[in-house]
Amino acid sequence: MSDSPFSYCLNTSTIRSEAVSVMEYIDIAADAGYDGIEPWVEEIDRWVDGGGTVGQLRERAESRGIRIVNLIAFFEWAVPEAERRARGIEEARRCFEMADALGCSLVATAPTGIHDRVVNILPVAQRFAALTDAVSDFSATPLLEFWGVAQTLGTAGEALLVAAESGVPDVKLLADIFHMYKGSGHHQGFEHFGPGRLGLVHVNDYPAQPTRDTITDADRVYPGDGVAPWTQIVAHLKHLKYRGMLSLELFNPTYWAKGPVAVAHEGLAKLRALVEG
Repeated sequence: MSDSPFSYCLNTSTIRSEAVSVMEYIDIAADAGYDGIEPWVEEIDRWVDGGGTVGQLRERAESRGIRIVNLIAFFEWAVPEAERRARGIEEARRCFEMADALGCSLVATAPTGIHDRVVNILPVAQRFAALTDAVSDFSATPLLEFWGVAQTLGTAGEALLVAAESGVPDVKLLADIFHMYKGSGHHQGFEHFGPGRLGLVHVNDYPAQPTRDTITDADRVYPGDGVAPWTQIVAHLKHLKYRGMLSLELFNPTYWAKGPVAVAHEGLAKLRALVEG
């Protein structure tokens, strides 16, 4: 029996396959031994468009003993343009309704629409508060996410500022090993999150080449197969008493070519060896 404080989740981007449905992703993750799964809203939409139901997904996850932890969504909640933001809030409500139907407690709130331009960060904090209010009638919680590739909300520091200045109590944040490296070039931000603030951690690794200025999501590798400072990262998470999921999120085409079953098993084995070994 492992004494690790962490549990393990599979982001479905890691095993992406056009031939596999989100229902099958649930089975693959459960068979591999994951505790949770992070599906993408677009995958669920395809399932429903094909005649399936959200209820079927929830029933399958519950029958397999695996949690649907977080929905990956891309609604424009933070853009300065009022009409675009209104459409983004409408889409957000659809995603949160879906999360509630799935028994999923978190919905990723990424910098979609401000990732490709510089936007004043303080109004973004106000817009996060407005989003939180707009979805307050749902059980699921917004999970504030930053992208290292983003020109706005691209670092842990900016995410912490948005959380602090929003006025929203108990904001949960999503940190990602690759995005911390891409955005800041280090992982020192972890110690500033504070106990209970991390809602989820996306785990992955990155090679020394390509260098930080040109590396992309497709270059992500299994945890431990790159140059990320894992001793430091795990120590920070334990110091924070983080008890949430470590969710494997990769976008590597060479892994996709191996097939989802093989990658799901290999990814979990490498992750467990890294943080429990």
